[in-house]
Amino acid sequence: MSRRTAIGAFGVGAAAITGYRMLGESGSTAHTGDNPVVRENRATGSREWAVGRGGTKNVMDELVQIQGYASKTSVSCGESIDFHLSSHLAQECTVAIYRIGHYGGSGARHLVTSDRVSVRPRTKPGAAAGTGLIACDWPVAWTLDVPKTWVSGMYLAVFTSQDGYRSHTPFVVRDTARRSDILMVVPFTTYQAYNFWPFDGHSGKNLYRGYADGKWGGVDERAFKVSFDRPYPRSGLPRWFNLDTSAARWAESAGYDITYASSVDLHDGRIDPSKYRVMLFSGHDEYWSEEMRDCAEGAVDAGTHLAFLASNNIYFHIRLEDSADGRSGRVVTCYKETPDPEPGVAGPTVRWRQLGTKHRRAEQGLLGVQYNGIVDEPVPLVVRRSGHWFWSGTGLRDGDEIPDLVGVEADGFDPSMPRPAESEQTLLSASPYIDRMGRGRTVQNTSLCENRQGTLVFAAGTFHWPLALGEPRHLNPHVQRATRNLLTRMLEHPGK
Repeated sequence: MSRRTAIGAFGVGAAAITGYRMLGESGSTAHTGDNPVVRENRATGSREWAVGRGGTKNVMDELVQIQGYASKTSVSCGESIDFHLSSHLAQECTVAIYRIGHYGGSGARHLVTSDRVSVRPRTKPGAAAGTGLIACDWPVAWTLDVPKTWVSGMYLAVFTSQDGYRSHTPFVVRDTARRSDILMVVPFTTYQAYNFWPFDGHSGKNLYRGYADGKWGGVDERAFKVSFDRPYPRSGLPRWFNLDTSAARWAESAGYDITYASSVDLHDGRIDPSKYRVMLFSGHDEYWSEEMRDCAEGAVDAGTHLAFLASNNIYFHIRLEDSADGRSGRVVTCYKETPDPEPGVAGPTVRWRQLGTKHRRAEQGLLGVQYNGIVDEPVPLVVRRSGHWFWSGTGLRDGDEIPDLVGVEADGFDPSMPRPAESEQTLLSASPYIDRMGRGRTVQNTSLCENRQGTLVFAAGTFHWPLALGEPRHLNPHVQRATRNLLTRMLEHPGK
């Protein structure tokens, strides 16, 4: 067995860091192992949220046996959130609420189930002319009053019909009043950009494509606007949702002091970055408004570290617009290559690297790297700078390969694009791959930038990084250890 093969086959020890407190250089304390999340995860977990449990069946968008959506992407403890439901026939259903976490490996905890509520068929809306917007106006079926005692986190509403069908919708419970070491930002704007509901063979659209003549069409059929007022397809779990749940379960198993927010919270100004040592962007976070980016850049200015665990982040500029009845932030708008009829002060909804002169707003200016291709087949991440503290304790050396870690989409450093100002950059990997879009051989880079104040911005540069933290099929102890090293450094060394 070669050394590189052995690296993929054998572990380097446990990656969890539970049960202790870390003292920073400034004398402040990071509450790893001593915080509400740790206490919450001592509760009994449950896997009963999944389709198939209790004999439940998956739904089809063609029939909408039971589907629904939430009135908000996030809600504070003590506030309420509504759920809008439709069923293929008039019947009763229940709404159960689960919190996603570690819970001894169960992955979630059941918190409450509604009384039976009446649901009946509702109109499946068509696409609006000109924009392709699909927005439901289904009435409220059930309202959850979130107890003040609930712990911030990723949550699932689980809809189960009387005739045995089941689907879900996610939301976040936030706690912006509490200072936590880490704020995890869940990418709901990107979830919605990919949302193809209804995936029924003729009417669904997202920001990428739509149907044409009963077949899956291309960009000519896509929508320019998508609404949060609709379910996610089939089971109701957004595309790439597993990136975020994997990262969340790992972080909670490690005992980090973490609270949660949605990307819409960044846009709406609910987030004060100075309350957190780290803002963690756990998954594929592609669609950003000007307000979201201002928040992230303000975080760096305030000395809050940023960690982006996936790739192709901050790629498309979007607007968040009101719904037809005036509710704010319910529509994600992105025209891409098509001329934007209402660009506004922030500029047209194109790629960020197309905004400003000389690519001034390119995402690399914040992240240090940027999207550079679609990975044809998963390839190894090739280690660079193995003597750096980031790789400490992994046993890796320059040129060693972590199997199949570079997958789906990748980031790389582009010397022709802006880079973070007054920062020292370390490229921690250089992984060749073949781009599926015909651009030939390309190189993926994992990047770490540190500015003069000591504030760090990390970009993993691959979709598979968060999966390697917590998904059983992708689990990798080298990635767990390196991520632990990163967060330890960030928590022990305030940016300023």
